[in-house]
Amino acid sequence: MELPKLNFQETFDFKFKQDKDKFFIYDPIRKTYLLLTPEEWVRQHWIHYYLTVKSYAASALITEKKIILNGLTKRIDLMVTEKTQPKILVECKAPQVKLTEKTFEQTARYNSIIGAEEIILTNGLHHIHARYEDGQYRFYKQ
Repeated sequence: MELPKLNFQETFDFKFKQDKDKFFIYDPIRKTYLLLTPEEWVRQHWIHYYLTVKSYAASALITEKKIILNGLTKRIDLMVTEKTQPKILVECKAPQVKLTEKTFEQTARYNSIIGAEEIILTNGLHHIHARYEDGQYRFYKQ
């Protein structure tokens, strides 16, 4: 199993298992093994980052939350909450997916439903951080 090195300073202690030719990664939020897709590899890095580096409780992290956007059911990748209020929305893409204005707009549309103060669009190699202030997104480096 060859996984790309992602753009995180930290290294995390992931749990893997294999069933025939498929690999799975343990998700500490959902407490189960999930199919190891490129997008899941990115999401698990962010989950471990918030749990170990930022010291959030597992209960503050929400994955795969359903939202309704323009009558369609969508799922957000990761939401970080504080006192049950949305704080950070993280939209994960596979490492080979380019982060474009179009992918950022998708994240912003999701956030129009969620209402987090900050969004992160990431493919694990590049991370775009923006804070919603005064009716617009302001981009910054973290």
